[in-house]
Amino acid sequence: MSIHCLSISVIALALLSACSSNQALVYAQANRTTRTDPDSFLVGRDSLPSVLLVGSWHFNYPGIDAHKISEEDKVNILSARRQAELSDLLDYIARFKPTKIAVEGGRNSGYILRRFEAWKKEGKALGASETDQIALRLLDRFKLDTLYGVDAYPLLLELANNRSKTADSTYLDRILARHYFGGRNSISQRYQQLYNYQDRQQTRLTLLESFRYINSEKVLNRGFGAYVSGGQFDAKRYEGADALSMFWFNRNLRIYRNIQNIITSPRDRVLVLFGAGHVSILNYLFACSPQYKYIKFNDL
Repeated sequence: MSIHCLSISVIALALLSACSSNQALVYAQANRTTRTDPDSFLVGRDSLPSVLLVGSWHFNYPGIDAHKISEEDKVNILSARRQAELSDLLDYIARFKPTKIAVEGGRNSGYILRRFEAWKKEGKALGASETDQIALRLLDRFKLDTLYGVDAYPLLLELANNRSKTADSTYLDRILARHYFGGRNSISQRYQQLYNYQDRQQTRLTLLESFRYINSEKVLNRGFGAYVSGGQFDAKRYEGADALSMFWFNRNLRIYRNIQNIITSPRDRVLVLFGAGHVSILNYLFACSPQYKYIKFNDL
């Protein structure tokens, strides 16, 4: 090949390389423009109220949940060891600096506040529940004057309670009779093994370690997974889906709405203390909403 031809080839390769580089640059710039954060539209520079979800187990073990904990796996929150650990847990949650505290109770929270007053003014011991041990202690620490009960009654039970007792049996009665939660298929049995493991872990870990675990992203997601993969959910048609949406999911949507209703200022910092099963759904709802600055427990 002549030197002349070689020079032309080199120039052609250089031009081709330049074109390729320009195309890559244009593609990169176009690709960057498609990655616009949706919050630049939905939030902009607005100040948002902050929300922290804290999932817990029920310290007083009322025995009303589907999963029952054996006596040897129950944590005595009033023991000297657990009270010392509770102090560390409270210090960790206190980093959030709440201005409002919402708990798993009805809107009439006066009976809880009376326990608070008896504790502060009369020296009466607090109860063993997480509401007393966590919420009321933080209420005192931050000198807040009220506690918000934001629990809700699900649509399925509301409809069932309001229907005529003499009416013929309906589809509503059929799904209400079973609820379609839990089950005996293989995945339900695996969930039972997971629950038993978590119960044992709570006796070994500190309170803060336990809370960091049960409030972690995957544990929360898999916790809700029990409802959509259990044996009773796999009904022939839509009975499981309808029962779940009208009972458990609906209850938590209503709880979410109740929390929304107590937020009145972009300066609000709302601590929500609930059973971890609820937080599995609330976590999803708050993470999706552009109306709030959602603080995850493990990000404090």
